[in-house]
Amino acid sequence: MKFCVLASGSKGNCTYIEIDNHKYLIDIGMNFLYVSNKLKEIEVDPSEIEGIFITHIHEDHIAGLKRFIKVYNPIVYLTQKIYDNINIEINNYHFIEEDEIINDNLVETIKLSHDTPECKGYIFNYENTSLVYITDTGYINQKYFEKLSNRTAYIIESNHDIDMIMNGSRPYYLKMRVIGDEGHISNKDCLYYLTKFVGNNTKQIVLAHISHDNNDHDLALNNIKDNINVENVIVAEQNERLEVIELCSKSYV
Repeated sequence: MKFCVLASGSKGNCTYIEIDNHKYLIDIGMNFLYVSNKLKEIEVDPSEIEGIFITHIHEDHIAGLKRFIKVYNPIVYLTQKIYDNINIEINNYHFIEEDEIINDNLVETIKLSHDTPECKGYIFNYENTSLVYITDTGYINQKYFEKLSNRTAYIIESNHDIDMIMNGSRPYYLKMRVIGDEGHISNKDCLYYLTKFVGNNTKQIVLAHISHDNNDHDLALNNIKDNINVENVIVAEQNERLEVIELCSKSYV
């Protein structure tokens, strides 16, 4: 299994994932040209993308979807409720409501809490490796803790520092939106959840959806590195892709 965060932040989110030679995107919130160029940089032809997993309908997660599916026609994986609210004509789609086998590999879903009709997190599995993708949620329900535990890699939101946002210039109602149960996970929350999830099999953590004005990359990074015993912890960027990360069943490459 390979993955590469192509962009992550309030202005757009998109992640490439390759499972057993099947190539997918998780969200496509950057424009068509950006996504196409970033895929080519990692030697992936955009036409090879077989499917796009949609987490929710906010623009920073679907901005490039309309043109990409018009040009390349991949399968769009989403729930019925997301489909009903997306306001984009999608002809090639597949409803993924629960855990499902896709191209012989298990894709698990969890319900997230965000101010949108529906928001989903995903767990992708291949042989003995797994990747968790969770952003855009105010909290993670405890009923999913066991399901999320001891996974190989986590792409998880660490959106804001609570002191920075409360002392910042945003209107009060926006502050309350971000820190509320339908907002975003803070650095403190991210650390709490990872202490519950990380296990001996965990090899990689990517901190995602970092706020550009209410967080600091070093602050978010050190919050995890100082408290979680995982060697590979990095921060995803808004306008720069990360390097391709390959997950192996026995070691990190």
